[in-house]
Amino acid sequence: MTTAFPHPLAAALQQGLGALRLPVSPDTEARLLRYLDLIAHWNRVYNLTAIREPQAMLTQHLLDCLAIVGPLSRELGEASPRRILDVGSGAGLPGAVLAICRPDWQVTCVDAVAKKATFIRQVAAELQLPNLTASHQRVEAMEGPGFDLITSRAFATLADFVNLTRQRLAPEGCWVAMKAHLTDAERLAVPAGVSVFHVEQLTVPGLDAARCLVWMRPDVG
Repeated sequence: MTTAFPHPLAAALQQGLGALRLPVSPDTEARLLRYLDLIAHWNRVYNLTAIREPQAMLTQHLLDCLAIVGPLSRELGEASPRRILDVGSGAGLPGAVLAICRPDWQVTCVDAVAKKATFIRQVAAELQLPNLTASHQRVEAMEGPGFDLITSRAFATLADFVNLTRQRLAPEGCWVAMKAHLTDAERLAVPAGVSVFHVEQLTVPGLDAARCLVWMRPDVG
């Protein structure tokens, strides 16, 4: 997937990818930029995000989600296929970004809002991402095999996140929540039988704000 003319945000994306030490192919770069364009286009009608300025969307959405690709790749290893569930995905953040960067992962984005699931299906079609699917329903109503990793971005408290998705987690799977920060109160409210085993601080290029990943898994035994 190539474009005839350089995208106005191509250099900024490449700089951000370099800062994240996340090497991707030119084809993947083009898909990421096209995805950003699709959000901007659909946002005019569907109000997918309150952020509308292109550079801000690149930093606060795209690079914010790209910052977790490395950590998730480390956790999931090289075994394929891996099944990822993105809960309350909205415009596909981070699910669509993960699907673009890791075509060997099977990514499902679930959202209770129909127009957002419709948008993600359009992204999958236009960007030719057979590994990206969208589900329009509440996550607690989902059925089927469990997922190796369940993620969310500003979806709910850790307690609600775990309680709503516990039945969707595969044996030996884990949860990872994208957060600005983790308070002691929220950590203490994590349900019994689930442990926070790592809080990973993230640096998002160009973003002067705290970001972290909260890793959780069921207790063994």
